[in-house]
Formats: sequence, structure tokens, C-alpha cells
Amino acid sequence: MTEKPNIVYFVADQMRSDSLHHLGCEASITPNLDRLTQEGVSFENAYCQNPVCVPSRCSFMTGLYCHTTGHRTIHYMQNPGEPNFLRTMKNAGYEVCWVGRNDLIPSNITKEEFCDHYFCGVGKDLVSTPSKNQPKPHPVQDTPSIGGPHTEPGYYAHFRGKITEEQAHRPASDWKCVEEAIAYINEKSKDPDHKPFFLYCTISYPHPPYACEDPWFSSIDRSKCEPRRPSALDLDKPSMLKAIAERQNLKDWGEDHFIEMRAVYLAMVSRFDHQYGMIENALKDGGLYDHTSIFVFSDHGDYTGDYDIAEKVQNCFEDCIVNVPLLVKPAKQFDVKPGISKALCELVDITATVEEMTGVKTEYVNFGKSLVPALAGKKEHKDAVFS
Repeated sequence: MTEKPNIVYFVADQMRSDSLHHLGCEASITPNLDRLTQEGVSFENAYCQNPVCVPSRCSFMTGLYCHTTGHRTIHYMQNPGEPNFLRTMKNAGYEVCWVGRNDLIPSNITKEEFCDHYFCGVGKDLVSTPSKNQPKPHPVQDTPSIGGPHTEPGYYAHFRGKITEEQAHRPASDWKCVEEAIAYINEKSKDPDHKPFFLYCTISYPHPPYACEDPWFSSIDRSKCEPRRPSALDLDKPSMLKAIAERQNLKDWGEDHFIEMRAVYLAMVSRFDHQYGMIENALKDGGLYDHTSIFVFSDHGDYTGDYDIAEKVQNCFEDCIVNVPLLVKPAKQFDVKPGISKALCELVDITATVEEMTGVKTEYVNFGKSLVPALAGKKEHKDAVFS
């Protein structure tokens, strides 16, 4: 097998750092990610470059800060010809498999220049727009949010609660994506002469609506959920955050409802942890684990009721939406001091880290700083991070 390590990105959508058990969340159940700290490093002080999906992904998938190419809002995906690390890795000889969410390339652009395989949950092809004969995704839940008309508290909570297995396994679900990622790993494990691969598996949980099936839904001890941060309306916060809190009208929703929202969110995090464990087991069963560097992280976080706000906000930067999980298990040839690191780092550093691990260099100047020394035990990485 080649000396170049395989690379796996397993990416959550909207996961806050303090939702992991090993980072202090008593109610959280994340055994696989907790155990990963015995072989890799969990960066407690990792920050994303933007608190919403598209600009964050345009950043971590390039190593560039969002403003560099004009990606300041959720509405602007990459333009043709922009730097893209998937393309870089493919052109450097890696086999690139992209599974799951997009939020990076416009849906009318085919994926051939970025990857060798693409799976968005409803079919295998290199085009993100489903063909006419592919099934359309079903809604995650038929029941409405808590609350009635939009003028009543709870309408904007994005809360769904318990869903069935059938709803959870709908077309284009995370389960379908994880199954496809595992099928790809199994295929690689049967070929001892395979090219080094870059598997980018990016799923939707724990992005709202807050909804999860059993056993994860019922597993969270509601009494252990942490108290919320006070309402933005009662704090010295930006007018934008106050206006969103007022618009969402959750202040009088009721604390029991907020606790249930947070518990269901943690159930979604726990299911993500379980699905990561499935990926890890496939790598181990196929004899690929030691030769693979794994990066587990999220594009941004989630308010989950803090400041009386659900979901996320475009241009505010509280820790719950910019402090994100970042766990790295390097391939066996790299030095590692396992555990939880307090080193200050950011998602823009991931590209530079993979550059050092693989010898692949971007065709452009990127602004990341390799985490390889921090993985080996260096306590300081950066003195500032930027969102």
C-alpha cells in the first residue's frame, strides 16, 4: 500500500462543541468520540470561520477565510474556478469520494472536477440534481412544531421530537449516506493496491428540525440538560440578535419545552456519534484504520435555546455557534499525544494539516496552520482565531 495516508472527513452540520460528553456535557452520550481521544486529539478551543453552512464550508474546503473569495452569507456558493481542496486532492492522485451534503458547489454544476464518486443520498452520480426517476425526500415528520399560529410561542422552535425509524431512514437520509460511505470503505479494503483515498462524508445531523428516533430519542436524561443562557433581550447583545430573539418569540415558550428541545438535540448528536462508530468499525474491519487520518468536525454550532434562539444566526458569534468539535485521529505514521487539547485553532487549519500529512500542496496560498505539531503534544498553536 502507498505511504500516503487515506483521509476521512466525517462532518456534522450544526454541532456545538459543548454537546460532546468528553467536553463537559453530562447529558450527552458520545462514547465513540470520547474514546477517540485515547488515539487522537479533541481540540476543545476549535472555531469555525462562519456561523452558517455555505461560507463555513467554502472556508474549510479551501483553507481560505470566508471574505477572501467573497463568501460572506449563506446564499453564495463557490463560483467556477475557485480554489477547492477536493479538486486539489483529486488532481494530486487521490481518489475522492464525496458523500452527503453539498452547501459548497451550485446544484447545477456537475462534480467530475471535484471527485471520482458522488452520492447525495438518492443515487450515485456526479450530478447533484436528482434525476426524474429518483425518489424525492420525504418530510422528516408529519406533525407540526410545538405551538400553533406563528404568533404563538414555539412556532419558530424548529422542534419535531420523536420520529419513526421509517422517517429517519427516508431517501437522502444520513443513514443512506453512512451506508454508502461504508460500502465505499469496504470496496477499498478488498483492493490492496488501491490509490490513497479522500472520503468526504458530510451528513445533516444535528441540524434542525430537532427530531430523532429511538433508541437515541429516549436515551438522554432530561434532568442532566444544562441550563440555557439568558434571553438576548435581557443582555447587552447586538441589535440583530435581539431582533431575532423577538421575532422567534420563544421567551414564553416554557422551560419544559426548551429542555425537551435540548434533549432531542443531544439525541441527534448521540446518533451522529453512533454513525461515526460505524465508519470507524468499517475502517478497522477492512484493515484501513491505522493508515487513515480521520477528521471529525462540524461546520458551525447551534443556539439550541440559548439567548431564547433556536437554530443559528448569520452574523453573530457566540461560542455556541462558532466553537465547534474538532477531533483528529492521525494515521499511524504520525506522532500523537492523545487527549483533549486546549490549543486555540480553527477549521481553516484542516487543509494545511492534510497538506503536511499527504505532501499535497494547494495551487494557491491558503491561510491555515498545520495541526501536526499540536497532535504531537505542542500546547500552543495560535494566539487568535477569526470568524
